[in-house]
Amino acid sequence: MKERTRLEQRITAVRHVENQLNDHVGLITMAEEESDQSIMSESEKALTALREHARKMQLASLLSGEVDANSAYLEVHAGSGGTEAQDWGQMLLRMYTRWAEQHGFQVSLLERSDGEEAGLKSATIEISGEWAYGWLKTESGVHRLVRISPFDSNARRHTSFASVGVSPVIDETIKIDIEDKDLKVDTYRSSGAGGQHVNKTESAVRITHMPTGIIVACQSERSQHQNRAHAMNMLRARMYEMELQRRANEKAAAHGAKTDIGWGHQIRSYVLQPYQMVKDLRTEHEDTDAFGVLDGDLDGFLEASLAHGIESK
Repeated sequence: MKERTRLEQRITAVRHVENQLNDHVGLITMAEEESDQSIMSESEKALTALREHARKMQLASLLSGEVDANSAYLEVHAGSGGTEAQDWGQMLLRMYTRWAEQHGFQVSLLERSDGEEAGLKSATIEISGEWAYGWLKTESGVHRLVRISPFDSNARRHTSFASVGVSPVIDETIKIDIEDKDLKVDTYRSSGAGGQHVNKTESAVRITHMPTGIIVACQSERSQHQNRAHAMNMLRARMYEMELQRRANEKAAAHGAKTDIGWGHQIRSYVLQPYQMVKDLRTEHEDTDAFGVLDGDLDGFLEASLAHGIESK
C-alpha cells in the first residue's frame, strides 16, 4: 500500500506538470493571436518556474534504489587531531541536522560521545521521513575542513578530518541473519542528558559484530532493553548497507569503472580560510557560501551527487 500510494503521488505530480504545460502553451498561443503581451509574459514566467519544478522532479525520479524511500541512520566520527577534529565532527552533525529539519524530517539522537574539551568523538542520529536515505546515501565518506583554528592561540590554519556513514533504516521484510555467538555486547553509563536514572545505571549498549568488525551503540533510551533493540536495528542496517556497497562495487567492476564513493575516501573539502569554498571532489560541484552549506544548504551537493551516481552507471 505504501508503494502504491508513492506511485500514485508521482503519477499525479507528472500529470499536474503536463496539464500546467499545456495550459500555459495554450495561453501563449492565444496571447500571440490577440497581441496580449501581459498574458504572454505571465505564462512565460510560469513556464520558467515549471521547468525548474520539472528538473527537481527528474532528480527525485532517480531515487530508485531498493531502500531509497526509507529513513536513514547517519553517523559522524571525528578523525585524529584532538579537539580541532572533534569540533569539526560537531559542525558536521549540526549541518546534517539543520538540513533534515529544513526538509521536514524528524531527527533523533541515538548515541553521542563527547570530546574532552569541545565537540564530539562520535554521534549517531536517525533521520526519519520518506526518501531520507535516498538523498543522503552519497554522503558516506571523509569530509575535510580547512580553517583558522579557534583553539590555536597563534591563530594558525588547521586541516581536520571527520568521517560520515549513512545506512538505511530497514524493516522486518528485509531478512538479515545475525547469530548471537557473533556478537559482543557491552553496557555502560550514558554520557548524555536523560535524567538521573540514565546516568546512574548502565543503560547504554554497545554491540560489536565480530565477523565484520561493525560497532554500533545506543544510549537514547532509559531502558537497556530498548537501547539494545535500537542498536540491533542499527547493526542490521549497517550490514545491509555493506551488502549494497558490495553489489555497487561488483557492478562498477563489471562496467570497468572505478568508484570513488566509499568508506575511507575523501569526498568533500570545506575551506573557510584564506577563502570560502566547499567543493565536492567527485562531482566538482562548488559553492562559495561555505557558511550557508554548514548551516544546512546541501541541496546543490546532494542533487549533483545523485545525478553523478546515475551517470556513472
